[in-house]
Amino acid sequence: MDQSFMKEKKILPLVLSMALPMVISMAVNSLYNIVDSYFVAKISEKAMTALALVYPVQNLITSIAVGFGVGINAVVAFYLGANNQEKANRAVTLGVFLNFLHGVILTFVCIGGMPLFLKMFTSDKEVTQLTLLYSNRAFLFSVIITTGISLEKIFQAVGRMKASMFSMMCGFIANIVLDPLMIFGIGPFPVMGIAGAAYATGIGQCITLLIYLILYKTRPIPVKIERKYLTNDKQLVGKLYAVGIPATLNMALPSVLISALNGILAGFSEKYVLVLGVYYKLQTFIYLSANGIIQGIRPLIGYNYGAGEKERVKKIFHTALGLSCVVMLVGTLLSWLIPGNLIGLFTSNSQTVQIGITALHVISLGFLVSAVSLTCSGALEGLGKGMPSLYISLARYIVVMIPMAFGLSRILGANGVWYSFPITELITAVFSYIIYQREVFAIS
Repeated sequence: MDQSFMKEKKILPLVLSMALPMVISMAVNSLYNIVDSYFVAKISEKAMTALALVYPVQNLITSIAVGFGVGINAVVAFYLGANNQEKANRAVTLGVFLNFLHGVILTFVCIGGMPLFLKMFTSDKEVTQLTLLYSNRAFLFSVIITTGISLEKIFQAVGRMKASMFSMMCGFIANIVLDPLMIFGIGPFPVMGIAGAAYATGIGQCITLLIYLILYKTRPIPVKIERKYLTNDKQLVGKLYAVGIPATLNMALPSVLISALNGILAGFSEKYVLVLGVYYKLQTFIYLSANGIIQGIRPLIGYNYGAGEKERVKKIFHTALGLSCVVMLVGTLLSWLIPGNLIGLFTSNSQTVQIGITALHVISLGFLVSAVSLTCSGALEGLGKGMPSLYISLARYIVVMIPMAFGLSRILGANGVWYSFPITELITAVFSYIIYQREVFAIS
């Protein structure tokens, strides 16, 4: 399969063709937890609590798989662009193998460590029992998750975005269908309760992986996963982890930020904690398209970088930045035009809605400028420069944001936390653009 379209096709249509399937894929992926939560909530509140307690550990598994997958994506795209087929095949084979091992290790660590993890959050025996009932089954699919995400990133690296979208949609549809059947015992299925939710999600993930494998066999991609390429190439392994580890940490940082902000806001009122939680639910959808654009440009930047098309790399970056700005402008307008409607999707309490409106008005002031740090971080990962990307995320989520939120909350109360968002985004935008320009200048 000829990959030359990545360096020959007009940039705007190329970026859109790569980004749109990723936007849909991310939307589908985000719905997995929403669907599970919807049906599990019908069992009991304690079942819902159990699901919430498992989520951080599930997110850890996904973060490790996706983070390392980003490393695979960047390295494979680079070697394809450099026309080094041997190295590309080795990167693919080693990447899948290593992420498979990650899945095996995570299975044992997560199942074995879950009882100790639960003791930090609950003493309720029923909640603990329900949590273990779900987690012990969900974690059995860790290898399926890590392997499936590896193939997802490989297909994306070679420009097969629609295949990635199709595979994820098949898995998601299976999850939707199986959730009520397996939870409530409809048709030939016995009543399995919360365990049924775990099995339904796991089977959906198995179907996603199966579709990838079928497509790999029936519609060949320009890289091969073969035993002969499974060599002890320390340099190549180092390249994979050099992007993969920072990308994994990038994904984990928002969780650290949310925990810190919850701690600050809890000192004022639980309503502010609720509003922060609602905001992050809304943020998932507001940032969805922008993140889809970023996923779409990673392989394009990696391929063109490997092909020596430095000017084209810069043009792809600026095109993606422009598109991300448009998306975030729409998010800003919605936050100002219909904030009450957005917050009202999650609460009917008038006081909470009013707090949420204020929060959206203030936080959204930073949406547009946040496109800069998002695009710079994604472009740097595409260049295989994981650490500079991590520096941007550390500034955005930890180094600037948390002290800023704490300091402003002492002066402005809870609203100070909201104001810390746009201020942090502005500071991080300047910082990230400087880093990006420095790294691009270094390769020119």
